[in-house]
Amino acid sequence: MNLVELATRIKTARLSKGYTLDRLAELSGLAKGLLSKVENFRVTPSLPSLTRICDALGMRLSELFEGLDEKPRISISKADARKEVERDRDQSDILYASLAHGRPDRKMDPFVLTVPAGGGRRDAMPHEGEEFMLVLRGSVSFEYDGEVTEMNQGDCAYFDAEVDHRIFNPGNNDATVLCVFLGRPL
Repeated sequence: MNLVELATRIKTARLSKGYTLDRLAELSGLAKGLLSKVENFRVTPSLPSLTRICDALGMRLSELFEGLDEKPRISISKADARKEVERDRDQSDILYASLAHGRPDRKMDPFVLTVPAGGGRRDAMPHEGEEFMLVLRGSVSFEYDGEVTEMNQGDCAYFDAEVDHRIFNPGNNDATVLCVFLGRPL
């Protein structure tokens, strides 16, 4: 299952109701921290948790899952129709633009990241799977297992994402990075 799309649907439904994470936690009986991790696709929610979330949002479970298993042969994302995905705002000010949101059941999750000058992810964090990144514009610092490498336009890295890692931008100009996740995203 595509966790990015599932998380996006849950967050969209919550925001359309005007609920905060605190309110959804209150209505569902689930911890706010768990709900935040679900919305930031850090945790795969259990079926009972999904049922409680759907009940709190006034939607059917089938509505949440509708179309998630469809797999079109091709998905073309126009530059002006990219889907921004908000992630870990308390840990990062990186903007994520999904490049393949039109194909829900995918094995890879490609994103264009905008890493603002002086910004990035504050703490290194691992996740399941593998990751590839290519600096498209500007420069970033890439921390992997405690070692920091400066990466400039054209530099790339392919790595095991289960090791603590992060990117940040100590420079004065925004940077753009192509990032592809394989396995459990982010």
